Parts: sequence; C-alpha cells; structure tokens
Amino acid sequence: MRRDLFLKSLAAAAVAGSFPLAARAGAAIKMMIPANPGGGWDMTGRALGAALLDSKAADTVQFDNKGGAAGVIGLAQFVNGSKGDPNALLMTGAVMVGGIITGKPQIALDRATPIARITSEYNIFVVPADSPLKTMKDVVAQMQKDPGSVKWGGGSRGSTEHICASMLATKVGVDPKKVNYVAFRGGGEAVAAILGGNVTVGGGGMSEMSEYIKAGKMRAIGVTSEKRFTGNATPTLKEQGFDVVLGNWRGVYGAPGITAEQRAALTELVVKATKSKSWTDSLAKNDWTPALMTGKAFDEFVDSEFSSLRGIMHLAGMI
Repeated sequence: MRRDLFLKSLAAAAVAGSFPLAARAGAAIKMMIPANPGGGWDMTGRALGAALLDSKAADTVQFDNKGGAAGVIGLAQFVNGSKGDPNALLMTGAVMVGGIITGKPQIALDRATPIARITSEYNIFVVPADSPLKTMKDVVAQMQKDPGSVKWGGGSRGSTEHICASMLATKVGVDPKKVNYVAFRGGGEAVAAILGGNVTVGGGGMSEMSEYIKAGKMRAIGVTSEKRFTGNATPTLKEQGFDVVLGNWRGVYGAPGITAEQRAALTELVVKATKSKSWTDSLAKNDWTPALMTGKAFDEFVDSEFSSLRGIMHLAGMI
C-alpha cells in the first residue's frame, strides 16, 4: 500500500473510533459519576481521573455528575448517551447494585460493559458532635424504644448504609420496615444533614467523614468492617455485639456496544492509572483498600454481588 493511502486509512480508523485506545496518541476520557458532588463516588471518580492524567493513560478527563436513585439515573443517561464510545467510563459499585435490586429499573448494569473493580471501603456511622447519643448501643436502645425517632441519613435507597441500618434492626429485634431512613442524592448532602442535626445517625465512607471526625464536628460510633480500621479507634459494630459486616466496592464500566479490543484497551488504561503515584496517594488519604479486579473475574464478582446483596436485602426486609 502506498504511504499516502496508508496514512489516510489510519486517519479514517481514528475518526471512526475503530482504533484500540492504546494505539492512539492519548485518550479523551468522559467519566459519568452517577451521584452529586462531594460523596464517595465523586471522590473516587475524580481521583481515578487524576490518576489517568498522572500516568499519562489519558490526555484529558471530563466529568459529568448525575445523581439520584442510587446511581440508576446516571446509569440510564450513560447507557443511552454513550453507546459504542470507547472513551466513556461510568463509576459504579455496591450502591448501584442495591439500587437496581430495589428499584428494578428498565436499564440495568448489564447494559454497560464491565471494566474493573478498583477499591473497597467499609461504612462508618457517625452522630453530630453534640448528640446525646454517645455510642451505637445508645442508638440501638433508642431505636428499640421508638424506631421512628431515629433518623438514619445516607446515600440513596438501597445503599450500603441503608442495608446496614436495616440489618442492624433485624439483629436487635426491630422491624426493618420501621427503620426511618432518609436518602440523599450524594454524600455531600448527607454530610450537610448530619452537621445540621437533621438526622440522628449518618452513614458513609470513611473518606467522606474523616475530616469532620478529626475536626470534632462528628463522633464516630461504629464501622461495618470485620476489624477496626488501621490507626482508627472506632469500634466495629461486631465487637459492640451487633453482627453486621458489609463492604462497599467501587469500580468502572465502559459504554454499551464497544468491541472486545476496545474493552481490553480501556481496561489497560484503568490498570495503568492504578499504578500511578496519584492513585497510591488517594488510597492512603481516603482509607480506601485497593481491590483491582478485571476481566472474567470481575464479571463473575458482579454476578455474585447481585445474588449476595439480594439475599441480604431480603432478610433485612427491604425487598
């Protein structure tokens, strides 16, 4: 093939989007964050974006926040608006799985393309600093006395903090259907409600709450991990006598309709980003546990999560 024709064919392939990402000069990533600014998904998505730039896996990263319904609104917009786009990424995780189980939306996660799980994080429960409830045992005693008087604040209905509150109710003899859960469209709104005393107890990721705990504006009363966080004195729910353990993973999906080669190239970019200093620093700063998983293993993990969370939510009276 003549050189001029060869170069023209390369240009045409690039315009058509048929080139693998890794073969291009640099990707212009468009990342859908299906939550309002300030929460765990937003923080994770923007940290990944910074890591994509730091590692030179991408030239640019554009963010689009679309909160509501445990991420399902953003999922629908992503699926409808990015079909076949090899540069599109969607933040997702356990919260979206819970939202899909409870909401049964027309557009579910299987419409997008699995790329990678990137982090795992446990929830921490807090009360306002001036709350008369000092411990989780105080909260439980109040809930047993009058379930409706305890307002639980956190992410969307079906979020991990919602599931944990319902699980806790079942463990202490309270009807989970009577749990007074106030759902917010993002972690930023939930934090504002906690600081304003508009909820009794708030739940979320350590990354969302740590600065307010350190500043003395919130009091941490329990974490949902098997063991205490490293360097953190907050007791687990389990060691306080409440057998509630639940993690919250986060990951990314690609657009519907991309090819196997494009999926592999996009996965390669994400894996490269997780090896950057920027990403390592974000993990340490936010107490995120690295949990990289790709390919078939990630596909099977998501299937398992749907099955596991559906069982937990059924037992907790949520479905």
